[in-house]
Amino acid sequence: MTRIRSIRPRTRSRALPAALTATALLSLTACGGGGAEGASSSSATALSLAVQAAPASFDPAQLNEGQATYIWSALYDTLLYTDNNGELKPNAAESWKYSDDGLALTLKLRKGMTFSSGAPVNAAAVKATLERTMSTPGPQQVPLASVKSVEAPDTNTVVIHLRQQDGALLTNLSMAAGVIADPATMAKKSSQLNPVGSGPYTLDKATVNGSSYVLKRRDDYWNAKAYPFKTLKFKVIVDPTAAYNALQAGQIDAGPAAPQYTAKLKSAGFSMTLVKATAVANLILADRTGSVLKPLGDARVRQAINMAFDRTKIVKQLLMGVGQPTVQIVNPKSAAHDSALEQTYPYDPAAAKKLLAEAGYPNGFSVTVPSFVFTKQLEPTVGQQLGDIGIKVKWTPVPPQNNLGAIASKKYPMFLFFDGLNTPARQMANNFGPTAVLNPFKTTDPQLTKLMTQAASQLDPASADAAYKPVNELLVKNAWDAPIAYLGNNWAVKKGIKYLGDGSNTNSTIRAFDVVG
Repeated sequence: MTRIRSIRPRTRSRALPAALTATALLSLTACGGGGAEGASSSSATALSLAVQAAPASFDPAQLNEGQATYIWSALYDTLLYTDNNGELKPNAAESWKYSDDGLALTLKLRKGMTFSSGAPVNAAAVKATLERTMSTPGPQQVPLASVKSVEAPDTNTVVIHLRQQDGALLTNLSMAAGVIADPATMAKKSSQLNPVGSGPYTLDKATVNGSSYVLKRRDDYWNAKAYPFKTLKFKVIVDPTAAYNALQAGQIDAGPAAPQYTAKLKSAGFSMTLVKATAVANLILADRTGSVLKPLGDARVRQAINMAFDRTKIVKQLLMGVGQPTVQIVNPKSAAHDSALEQTYPYDPAAAKKLLAEAGYPNGFSVTVPSFVFTKQLEPTVGQQLGDIGIKVKWTPVPPQNNLGAIASKKYPMFLFFDGLNTPARQMANNFGPTAVLNPFKTTDPQLTKLMTQAASQLDPASADAAYKPVNELLVKNAWDAPIAYLGNNWAVKKGIKYLGDGSNTNSTIRAFDVVG
């Protein structure tokens, strides 16, 4: 693949459309450790939280990640969890160990755990949940694609056998793929709306699925002290103005605040925590071999596309500062991130046009791109700036229920997507793995495969992130995609509650909230 040359930037600016908020954009996205993360001894009883998406289902095989995770992760335990510092920690599994060849993972479960029904949470339940998830079509099959089989040699031991080493597996077991469900009820229709859970909370009868959720803490949960709130209330509020009004009216205690409301919320006594990177807005250049759109098979064209975007202005004017310009998809707090790479693609339409001409496209070309509900506000700017270098974009509306189908259809050689940040292993696997949803053309490359395999062999979570730095460099310099900006959140919380997140862990977890006192 062609590597980009050093090009002197010739910058010019153009007014961007009216400001939009990152909040609106994101309406999609080992030793024993039983203690709470900063949990205090305060007697606060409830937390009311605004979320932008409801769980589509509580069926463990159909769990979606993103803000719906706040709710289902309070109902289900996961084998492991990621703390607010981004470190992988024991959870239902109190320890784990890989075999010398990295093809078998042994997990030791805590004793005495129970489901909300009183039934035991044991190795048989873990085995049954994993096997059902692996065999049931749904969003959690891919995270478990490396798993060959699962055995439960005794009540508190689970052994996961792998087809190949998988550096993302431990992280996946801390998320939806690692939940523990009740074997007696998990396949029943009732579990879709009101499951028998293994986690610290249960659904209250006041819940209205799709709009509001009320959860009550289990007194018999093994780690109840890590959850200071006896009651959790979640309101599904997509509109930023409605969320602001709910905060002001005292209907919710915390929520992501649109930038135009932060000053008013501060003056009303809310504390604000800005996290500049929780997701990435990425123009995915999926057809990298040019099978549908020939120009994308040339790295110079993909590099030209990267130089078309005035990322700084997009963050300043469109995101109103709640974000960060980037040409990388990895979390900026991870060891895989390389700040020097941010200089790879200066905003330079003239140089981009020159690269297009060298590639044989002096007059540019046309492309049809799907228009998703969550990308609409960014589309005019993306279309305009690509148009400035001669790439004419036609946006085709796609209904929300058809998003994944449109991506998988191979009808669209490129598409704009907002992807939540995670560990580099999981991020790379989700974007560039041969079976990844975000790699619909199944693009492979010998050098990338070699680097990904080497990185995946680093099974120690403490050192795994750095192993993906060469992978990240190759992807950026060969322009496999065109990342535009990290998308952030500005959390508003009322007096007496604190938000603990700093972007190290971007999962939606209730353990990012605590009480003051």
